[in-house]
Amino acid sequence: MALKLNTLVAGEPTALPPLLIAHGLFGSARNWGMISKKLASDRQVIAVDMRNHGDSPWDAVHSYPAMAEDLAAVIEAHGGRAAVMGHSMGGKTSMVLALTRPELVERLIVVDIAPITYAHDQDSNIAAMRAVDLSQVKRRADAEADLARHVDDPVLRGFFQQNLRISPEGASWRVNLDALSDQMPVILGFPEGIGRPYEGPTLFVTGETSAYTRPENWPGIEALFPAARHSVIPGAGHWVHAEAPAPFVASVEAFLAE
Repeated sequence: MALKLNTLVAGEPTALPPLLIAHGLFGSARNWGMISKKLASDRQVIAVDMRNHGDSPWDAVHSYPAMAEDLAAVIEAHGGRAAVMGHSMGGKTSMVLALTRPELVERLIVVDIAPITYAHDQDSNIAAMRAVDLSQVKRRADAEADLARHVDDPVLRGFFQQNLRISPEGASWRVNLDALSDQMPVILGFPEGIGRPYEGPTLFVTGETSAYTRPENWPGIEALFPAARHSVIPGAGHWVHAEAPAPFVASVEAFLAE
């Protein structure tokens, strides 16, 4: 059953289908605010909080078919057809949506992820967030010392701190750490034999220094997405849109304008 996702909308409806943006693990619609505004000149942009993230509902199930149903419900509520862009976990969800509900997807943009199972996991990052003493957190910076004991990268620590909800009643996480930990094998995987190849226009955008999409992944990508093209953003890693926003936006705008 689809959950009703929280959405952030940029721009007004136009004659073109809207652009739906699905973020990655531990992300939120707010992370895409600047990108959404830049892309909203020609078509409305709808960024979502995925289930178990941001201000969207929590659920014990965090499978790609379930998340694809969530996205389908958003598209159906906004006219029934959309360009769809997803990063990482959101990219896998967007691929499953295109493979199973192609009539909803005008075109597809997959950002730095492949339709494969990955060997790494995010359990250490979940443990780092769980290690934060929320009773002592009055502002995001208060979590810094606790996170620093487990996460060396200051950029990553800042990213995690954006998931803190701070109110007069106390601090809490906007992400469902229990469900994400329980469903981590599902998140790392990709459902096999689902749907049929999506033949619509498809762009895979990858970071030059990222290892998430490798040359050996392309035969599998092209089998599922026969119209797929590839755009490499120089100097960018996995968080392509944050590390190189200008060339990322330029690449996406050119594809959307076709």
